Amino acid sequence: MSGKFEIKKTNNEKFMFNLKAGNGEIILTSAMYKAKASAENGIASVRENSQNDDRFDRRTASNDSPYFALKAGNGEDIGRSEMYSSKSAMENGIASVRKNAPDATVSDLS
Repeated sequence: MSGKFEIKKTNNEKFMFNLKAGNGEIILTSAMYKAKASAENGIASVRENSQNDDRFDRRTASNDSPYFALKAGNGEDIGRSEMYSSKSAMENGIASVRKNAPDATVSDLS
């Protein structure tokens, strides 16, 4: 099963998306957008930027959990991962985004 993007409308009337791996696990969650078209542009940006390792900003949370953010060319965060138990698990998450994002289908749940 291949990955997919799911666009959702939030309780505060904004839009966001998740990138899910083939197993249904969320591997990237977007920022909030005012318009659905902006969320769709965010998906296009994930497809493009996920293939450039320099766009993955590897971070550590205050509780020492590793996670990553995918950045656009302008340096803005497009999406963030969950918190991982180890750096190797985080690297597996990055590899999953790189693998799934280019060909992921889009499901509009808004």
